[in-house]
Amino acid sequence: MSIADRIFIENCRDIISNGVWDTDRPVRPRWEDGSPAHTVKLFGVVNRYDLSQEFPVMTLRKTGFRNAIDELLWIWQKKSNNIHDLHSHIWDAWADGSGSIGKAYGYQLGVKHHYPEGDMDQVDRILYDLKHNPGSRRIISNIYNHADLSEMRLYPCAYSMTFNVSGNRLNAILNQRSQDMLVANNWNVCQYAVLVYMMAQVSGLEAGTLMHVIADAHIYDRHVPLVEELIAREPLDAPKFNIDKSIDDFYKFTVDSFSLEGYESHGSIGKIPVAV
Repeated sequence: MSIADRIFIENCRDIISNGVWDTDRPVRPRWEDGSPAHTVKLFGVVNRYDLSQEFPVMTLRKTGFRNAIDELLWIWQKKSNNIHDLHSHIWDAWADGSGSIGKAYGYQLGVKHHYPEGDMDQVDRILYDLKHNPGSRRIISNIYNHADLSEMRLYPCAYSMTFNVSGNRLNAILNQRSQDMLVANNWNVCQYAVLVYMMAQVSGLEAGTLMHVIADAHIYDRHVPLVEELIAREPLDAPKFNIDKSIDDFYKFTVDSFSLEGYESHGSIGKIPVAV
């Protein structure tokens, strides 16, 4: 059984059985027909994935691995805030006429800051510290910039990464303010697992533990039957994760630098309505 499947099943069962509904209050998200998109949620869900043992991809249904990596590189490598630099259409609903999502996500990572060692953006500061200050407890990214929130088309959901080196293992904590469990949970887990592998390889380290801290883990009302169908399936074995070992420059990775060997999954559960 894939560890990612087991964790997802446990999370969703807990949310459905013990979660709190927000049907008694007005909510911002809307379905395509204009109806309010209510949720059942749990606060403070924490999951742990040992990347040295298994790559955390779901088999209950197929995760769009290449598109997930493409979005990760769009944010962390290209540091872009324009959907024209992205190959999928997942951000289309939040972009303006020029394709911009405002001062969000990649934009924040690309802003340079002054340090004694020179001017660096957040990504380059992390890469510098992993190589030169691996014992530091200050290797953190944060894109939830209050000064720029009014100029973001969507407030960041996954907003902070904390990296920590223990021995020769690179561990990380992904902090997320909000998580649509059906649509985005395994997508984000796969993305940030890949990011840990990337950061570790170019820093001469091994990928260790990824912890995923979710403040508001929720399932939308129209997603509950789909989630129940999904978690009733029998999980399969996790595939083998491959990364191009020849790459030692973070900015040389491409979508083709990664693959999942022997990835088998159950089929689709049909069209998933998306709340925006």
